[in-house]
Amino acid sequence: MLRNKKYLIWLSITLLFASCAKNLDQQPQSTANKDVIFSSADGLQLYANSFYDVLPGINDVFRTDANMSDYGARNAVPDYIRAGFYNSRQSSGWSWTALRNINYFIANNTNAKIAQSVRDNYTGLARFFRAYFYYNMVQKFGDVPWISKPLSVTDTALLYGKRDPREKVMDSVLADLNYAIGHMSLSTDASRSQITKWVAYGMKSRICLFEGTYRKYDSATSSDATVKATANQWLQEAATSARAVMDSAGFSLNTSNGLDLSYRNLFISTSPVTNEIMLSSVTSSSLAVLNDANWYYTSSTYGVRLNFTRDFINMYLNLDGSAFTDIPGHDTLTFWQETQGRDKRLAQTIRTPGYTRISSGSVIAGPPAFNYSYTGYQPIKWCLDDTYYDNGTLNTNSISQMRYAEILLNYAEAQQELGQLSPSDWTKTIGALRSRAGITGGLNALPAVADPYIQAYFQRWNGGLTDPVLLEIYRERSIELVLEGLRYSDLLRWGMGKLLLRPWNGFYVPALNQLMDLDQNGTPDVCFYQGTKPGNVTGVTYINVATTIGSTVNPQTLEHGTYGNILWLVNGNPGAVWNEWRAIYPIPYNDLQLNANLGQNPGWN
Repeated sequence: MLRNKKYLIWLSITLLFASCAKNLDQQPQSTANKDVIFSSADGLQLYANSFYDVLPGINDVFRTDANMSDYGARNAVPDYIRAGFYNSRQSSGWSWTALRNINYFIANNTNAKIAQSVRDNYTGLARFFRAYFYYNMVQKFGDVPWISKPLSVTDTALLYGKRDPREKVMDSVLADLNYAIGHMSLSTDASRSQITKWVAYGMKSRICLFEGTYRKYDSATSSDATVKATANQWLQEAATSARAVMDSAGFSLNTSNGLDLSYRNLFISTSPVTNEIMLSSVTSSSLAVLNDANWYYTSSTYGVRLNFTRDFINMYLNLDGSAFTDIPGHDTLTFWQETQGRDKRLAQTIRTPGYTRISSGSVIAGPPAFNYSYTGYQPIKWCLDDTYYDNGTLNTNSISQMRYAEILLNYAEAQQELGQLSPSDWTKTIGALRSRAGITGGLNALPAVADPYIQAYFQRWNGGLTDPVLLEIYRERSIELVLEGLRYSDLLRWGMGKLLLRPWNGFYVPALNQLMDLDQNGTPDVCFYQGTKPGNVTGVTYINVATTIGSTVNPQTLEHGTYGNILWLVNGNPGAVWNEWRAIYPIPYNDLQLNANLGQNPGWN
């Protein structure tokens, strides 16, 4: 609701306030008259609505993982991890306009004619957004200046000052979150578009889990014994905040519509599924607030054409709770074979046999479309099933920004990092998520032995990982939260940025010139060949997997030449590199020119 109104609200506010400077080192403008806003509760609410611009846009969540993740192949390697393709001149995001807007409100919300509890509530909301703003800035740039007041032209020490250590900034972020939780009065919101006390608790669990694990595993911070020693304090805050949400009895995992739809309905419903969704970007046809998820995940020319890799698909368990990779010969199973009897979230995340779509009112088969897909694992998580939505910003499904499942995962991980996860905790978190996915085994007992496949997959910068419980939490987080915008930050805080260099592989192709019926409906869908195209069967996409086509290196080949897993881009990510200092972006070049005291982040000079 509020998110749909934010553009009109912002227009109203800009008539009352002068615009803010983009950079800290530019001269901010003063406000001429603040009485209209700060003299009534309605005025405070009107102003506070502008803070919502800090949240991700309606298309941002489902695109974030497509732009940078370990589990997705795309049309090209991201420039950020290509040697020589990214530096401070390409960097961006050193913008402080939103912060000044928030700080101006906090500084001026002092009118004694308004009840103290009302003012405290809106100050709490402002401090929530300041915490969220700084969390994003610290994730991207590391050390940043902590600014807690609206700057004037006389604040030269701050305007041209140095950055503050991330530890100091994050301590202030935690203080803001605690204030917000203690003073915000809104506890329920049927629209799921407003920040409530429970959303603040949930965000605190997300931020504290990030900071705790980052301090523990990041190559730079973890080498500082003083900083590393504080990791458990943040992890305890994460666990306590997540537990507060769990104990509130206000949220639960969605189980409506049965095991085959309960997960996917969270991502294709027009209205947020309120028992599980805690915060959402809500669409509105009347206000022209729509998203383009279908266009993004079906078009061969729009977006980055994200496909999942087989290495990721292998993570999905069998329905009995056993590991798929324990099946003898699992690596030579065809697409149809490998999708049978698996965790039911698999068929609610990608196109699998039996998936259908609607085209001009008729039901049609929906196998992976190789005019889009490179690997055969095509996402459907955010996509509506009618082809009408495929060609523009037309999607009416609301986009979740926080849901109860994440809170369960935050709690489980923080508890295990602290050495406190009990069998009961496991049942309430990982067990509950797997039960919703149709899995029947291992729901109530902590795993005692590490899965070799998962252990080999998750590698930190400083070595392997052996904790079987933590590995399963990583597996579960990977599957449950896929394409929800959290993967890159997860990799950074786990010290696993190098997973971005994993090869991009697809499903198994047993032989060339074989018409493959991917959904077993009696109609062939794709044929892989080399050299001369072996036919022209209607409805079949022919894929040339020769090493070269003419004098051009072919980016789509087979692992063993004439058979094997599909490979997209030879050797996975040619030209891709990862250095641990890439966990922090460079300060943009232009901003450094304006204020040399900012200094550049290590590695980017």
